[in-house]
Amino acid sequence: MATVTERLEQVLQREAPAWGVRPTGPEVRRLGPFDFAVLWGDLSIGLLVIVTGALLPVLGMGLPAAIAAIVLGSMIGCALLALGGVAGAREGVPVMVLFRPVLVTRGSYLPSVLNIVQLLGWTAFELWAMALVADRVGRDVLGIGGYGLWLAIVAVVCTLLALGGPLVVVRRWMERFGAWVVAAVALWITIRLLAETDLGAAWSAPAAGGLAFMVGLDLVIVMPISWLPLVADYNRFARPGESSARGTFWGYLVGNVWFYALGALLVLGAGLSDPSPAGVATAIASLAGGAVVLVALLVGETDQAFANIYSTAVSAQNLAPRLPQRPAILAVGTGGAAIAAWIGADAAGALGNYELFLFGLGSVFVPLYGVLLADYFVLRNHDHAAGELFAPGGRYRFQGGFNVRAFVPWVLGFLVYQWAVPTGPDWWVSAATTFYDRWLQLPFPLFGSRLGASLPAFAVAFIAHLALRPRAVARATRTPPAGRATRS
Repeated sequence: MATVTERLEQVLQREAPAWGVRPTGPEVRRLGPFDFAVLWGDLSIGLLVIVTGALLPVLGMGLPAAIAAIVLGSMIGCALLALGGVAGAREGVPVMVLFRPVLVTRGSYLPSVLNIVQLLGWTAFELWAMALVADRVGRDVLGIGGYGLWLAIVAVVCTLLALGGPLVVVRRWMERFGAWVVAAVALWITIRLLAETDLGAAWSAPAAGGLAFMVGLDLVIVMPISWLPLVADYNRFARPGESSARGTFWGYLVGNVWFYALGALLVLGAGLSDPSPAGVATAIASLAGGAVVLVALLVGETDQAFANIYSTAVSAQNLAPRLPQRPAILAVGTGGAAIAAWIGADAAGALGNYELFLFGLGSVFVPLYGVLLADYFVLRNHDHAAGELFAPGGRYRFQGGFNVRAFVPWVLGFLVYQWAVPTGPDWWVSAATTFYDRWLQLPFPLFGSRLGASLPAFAVAFIAHLALRPRAVARATRTPPAGRATRS
């Protein structure tokens, strides 16, 4: 009789081959619109989404403005996410490989490194949040406490899911169990929260007034945007001839609006004063019935950590295509747990870092995807030469393996983001003030941050790339493919 380990290995080999970064073959293109709706719907919900939604009123937005920002920001972010999924499904390659035609192979190493860094950060924050909640449940139900113990347990579970890969997690975990448990519990939490909330009073309550609407919009947009560096890692497994865009857009939109709104209502309707994961967990347990509800939310949170761990390994393979995927996944899981252990149980300090982390992500990746989408959908009109993506020379080589022109719009977008909403530690904001206000003699921040940062940064990067890129595209297209054999 086969052991559990042997059976697991058989499943992994049959349903989740450790696919690298080359275009996916028909044998693994198995996911349809419903699969993507479940996948992205499940990835859009979790404790950290509630925490981020709670930040909107905590930072000064009233309920009407918060709901408007949540709906509008979710629609914008999900539209961009779906477009990234379309590119991944068409080309069958991960996101970081999609940067090769625009930044060229060596140029794509920079976003790959940045993506690895941000995904390690997300992994650490996810494991940190899960460990805090698991520790609370463990103490109340089992009498077993200890942040370190529960951190180790959740890290092992999430790493095992990442070893399974997208096909196993979507078909065998989310669709059969995980997504439905979380949806049912989220519905129960919503019912209990609405029953305990005076919506009229919450809706008419005066806002603290500290957070501009467009900055709140940035806090919503950043959540689906944070998945843009990962979306093609999963949508490349789409069945040929079937759209992945509808499932991606609607799945993520519903979950994102739902859980952001829960976070805002917990503050404005239920009086939540501590918007950390532990504070949110306590409020939910008090409203909806205790430990069972929290365990179900932990089940849902494992999928976010799985995706971050898996995609970190895939991004690393863009740097080193021969890097074995599963050992890389084990290394990422271990590294994320180590960072979460370093963060520790200091919820207040970690929550402040989390807010900076979100805006920092936006400043880097919003303009970067303005460049990518302008290049893929407008300048190239979906025209990628798949074989050339991995050629050491030829169509996408440009000069020395870099395309400097493509970096200019990215940098411009980043500078606009930091001009509009300066983001980072105190020393960084001080340096930005010196740069914009004293050196450039520009009003700082731009319009008092009333425009937000995401939309201006995306627009500048998108338009600048259209203006600067055509000559480079023409030169690359005229270059004949290299005569040498491609290598991974």
